[in-house]
Amino acid sequence: MIHGIDTDFLVAVEVKEHPFHHQADALLSALLTDGHDLAVAPQTLAEFIHVVTDARRMPQPLSLTEAISRAEHWWQAAEVLRVFPDGRGVTDFFEWLRVHQLGRKRLLDTLLAATLRTAGIRKLITNHEADYRVFGCFEIVTFG
Repeated sequence: MIHGIDTDFLVAVEVKEHPFHHQADALLSALLTDGHDLAVAPQTLAEFIHVVTDARRMPQPLSLTEAISRAEHWWQAAEVLRVFPDGRGVTDFFEWLRVHQLGRKRLLDTLLAATLRTAGIRKLITNHEADYRVFGCFEIVTFG
């Protein structure tokens, strides 16, 4: 089974000081041990780099070089399926923004949801369950 990953999961796995690091790391280990793969979109990696280098969000922010290296590691991992927004996904993105009246703070989540759905991914790992429930197309896996 393939699980899409939200940025919050990636941050929790990679930042040892994160309050949910141990839970995220345990979930990752269990999924990989059971033979599951993970789906990662480029926008998730961009948001990851943005978050982990931000001193306002992270008590010990990563350097840009370290953040890029960790993001590249995920992009190159054998267990990772790379997913990309396509024409259908972008159309869904615009439609979902309108239909669900989502604001600017929901842009990346909505684009990720549309990207995963068009790639056939139905499981999503996130602790932001409410942000994705609205779309009605994912089984949400939480870790915190």
